[in-house]
This record gives sequence, structure tokens and C-alpha cells, in this order.
Amino acid sequence: MVEPNPNPETPSTWSRPSLRVTTEFDSDTGLFFHKVSCKLFDSLAKLKVSFQNNSKGHVSEPQISFISKRISCHYDLQEHNALLNASFDVAPALHLTAAHDVKVTRKVGQVSMLADLAPSCKLELTSLLPSVGLPKATVRFPFGEVSVLEENENEEEEEVAAPSKLSVSGILKGEALNGICSAQYADDTLNLRYAFKDEQTTFIPTISLPSNALAFSFKRRFSPSDKLSYLYNFDTNYWSAVYKHTDGKEYKVKAGYDSEVQLGWASIWVGDEEGKAKTAPMKTKVQLMLQVPKDDIRSSALMFRVKKRGDI
Repeated sequence: MVEPNPNPETPSTWSRPSLRVTTEFDSDTGLFFHKVSCKLFDSLAKLKVSFQNNSKGHVSEPQISFISKRISCHYDLQEHNALLNASFDVAPALHLTAAHDVKVTRKVGQVSMLADLAPSCKLELTSLLPSVGLPKATVRFPFGEVSVLEENENEEEEEVAAPSKLSVSGILKGEALNGICSAQYADDTLNLRYAFKDEQTTFIPTISLPSNALAFSFKRRFSPSDKLSYLYNFDTNYWSAVYKHTDGKEYKVKAGYDSEVQLGWASIWVGDEEGKAKTAPMKTKVQLMLQVPKDDIRSSALMFRVKKRGDI
């Protein structure tokens, strides 16, 4: 029989925060990546330590991070630099975010304000600190977004008043011809894209103006676990093909060829390729890849990547 706690305000047991250790090795770079993290204050915040080392034990890129819902700090031990981020709601329809890079001398910070103008319509204003001009304005609506930014044509010469101009970019999309059409404009380039997709076939032609660069991608699903993807660029004659076979979310086999680098390859994944190690069998993700050059088969290379997570 368990005796009641004489002091209800003091818990009878104290649980220490659990540690999560993740180690990843990539044979292509020969580097180990380590991450140790734990949740604090009843999962309200997280403390994370990460670093890399090579086969000789040399440590690089050590970093300590404190992450919470509203405030985060990432400190680089080698560069002695900290990146601070904060976000909070000023009002029910007004959200404010701020970022500050301690070591940057000219653009030391950034502030963004996101406001709800109407249902499914938002306005975002982003400004650098100290401010050097008008803030970047972005309007988001259900079928796209438009951004306006004041650009200084001669930012390096601070003492001379350089002329400025307004730069417009954005994307519009909508349904047409049983598919989705989109137009994206940025840096005086207009990219037009049409995407048709059903249960078995996906067809996506694209064209870039004014260069008239035309390309298309084609995907065919033969079964829930088998799919073929093909991409061709008309202006360069480069093409690539990938065949993928999956067994649930845990196992995947992929094989393909890329004419730009004249390389054929095949890979095997154990664990979800896009997921985390915690969802993989035994919390371990493994990738084996064989690369075979077209003109020199003897230079074939076998590479592997292993990611292991352990909870303490």
C-alpha cells in the first residue's frame, strides 16, 4: 500500500529530464555528426549540444542551443557568435518576430510583423535593424503572394547617396485544364508551370521567360509501392530518371541515372528517407549508395550513411 504524500505541493517522485543522443556518419565526407538534447521545464524548452568530428577526432562546429516556443538562442563556440530569435503575439491578429546576429556589424538584426487583413489574407512587413530604407512588404492571399522591396543599387558606398528602386516579385496560381497553373516572377524572370496529377500520372511542363528554357517532368505510379520519375531539359538536353520501390515507410530502394554528370546510382534506405531516426526500426537510419560513372566503371564508389538515436 502506497502512503499518501504528506505535502501535496511537493511531488513524491522527481523525474530527471531524459537525454536524447543522435550520432550520424556520412562516408562521403568522412564526418561524424553528434547531437545531445534534453527537454526542460516539463517540455517547455529544449537544450541541445551539437558538434562534428572526423576520423582523427578533430572537433568542429560546436554549438549550444536553447529553444523554446517564443525564444531561442544558438551559440557557436568557435566563432563566439550567438543568433537570437524571439516571437510573440501583440494582438490576436498581429504577430511579431525578431532576429539578432551578435557578430554581424552592418545588418545586426531583423524584425517582421505579420497581420491578418481579412480571412486568408495577410500582410507581412520585414525590416533590417538598423533600418536602411523602407521595409519589405509581402501580401499573401489564397491564390498567391506579392512582395515589394526597396533595393539600393550601391549598398557598399555608405557615404554616397545611392539611387534606389522598387523590386517586385511574387507568385500566382490557380486551377485550369484539370491541373494547377502557376506564374512566378523574380529578378526579371518569369517562370510558368503547369501541373497535372491523377492517381497514376503526374505531368509538369515548365518554361522560363525571356530565356525560353523549356523542361518537363513525368511521373508514373505502377502500384502503391513502385514509381518512375523522368526529367528532361530541352535547352541543355540533360535528362534524369529515377525508379523507386518502397516497402511501407521503413524500407526504400531507388535507382537512377543523371546525364549531366553521366552517373548511374542505386541506393537502399532503412528508415523513412525524409523522416527522423526515432521512427526507424531500432531508431537507426541506414543508407547504402552505389555510384557508377558512365565512362569509368572501375571508379565506382560505395558510400553509406548511418544515423543512430538513443534515449537515456
